[in-house]
Amino acid sequence: MNKADPEIVALDVARALAEDVGSGDVSAQLIPADQQAHARIISRETGVLSGIEWADAAFRRVSPAVRIEWAVNDGDPLFPEQSLCLISGPARAMLTAERVALNFLQTLSATATVTRQHVDAVKGTNAVILDTRKTLPGLRHAQKKAVVDGGGMNHRMGLHDMVMLKENHIQAAGSITEAVRAAGVIARGLPLEVEVENLEQMEEALAAGVERILLDNFDPPLLREAVALNAGRAKLESSGNVTLDTIREVAETGVDYISIGALTKHVRAVDLSMRFID
Repeated sequence: MNKADPEIVALDVARALAEDVGSGDVSAQLIPADQQAHARIISRETGVLSGIEWADAAFRRVSPAVRIEWAVNDGDPLFPEQSLCLISGPARAMLTAERVALNFLQTLSATATVTRQHVDAVKGTNAVILDTRKTLPGLRHAQKKAVVDGGGMNHRMGLHDMVMLKENHIQAAGSITEAVRAAGVIARGLPLEVEVENLEQMEEALAAGVERILLDNFDPPLLREAVALNAGRAKLESSGNVTLDTIREVAETGVDYISIGALTKHVRAVDLSMRFID
């Protein structure tokens, strides 16, 4: 996902503003209605920027008169005391939109920052960093855009755009072979991935013609065995208990993908602030 969907951005922002503003911003009423202001958003730490579309939409939904000039783009590095943009317009509107705009920027920049750390850790290997569905509720689209801003790639968006057969699906169907057969009937044309927990299951998946296999909680020695057994027949994805300390070793086993839930679920907001200027 290289671009955000404007309709989803608008819905995200409308929901966030309704939550924050409620019946009205009583504090902003202290400011004269015609007062104009200028402000900057400033980074307080290093990171990677994401969320510009959401921040723009927050300010402009409160008042179309607000103008924002960005000095950086999504995916750019952040540095302490860096000025990210200049905001001009009605002071009341800028104050009302401030927290929602910053919440989106801080949260999405957090995901982009963590993603970039993992991408940098596997440089020189063929492994691609993927996200998962372990996103913050209501922010699936936004966080997956942030993963791309950080240099990663998106796994499936949801349950509708890819067939992924996991342990419970396989158990309910009776076997990997039966689950794959049923998926071919029910969801013909959609990408198919099968999760396996050992080499025997992997062999069954390969025999069933599966072209993408998720290796669940395989340690590096077992991953190397899986890559050798696979011999290029399917794309292999490593998932489970991968950290920044272990990801390089995982990538060097030769897997094609490494999916990491922590990119989107373990979020520590990047420190950003808005300050009025003369």
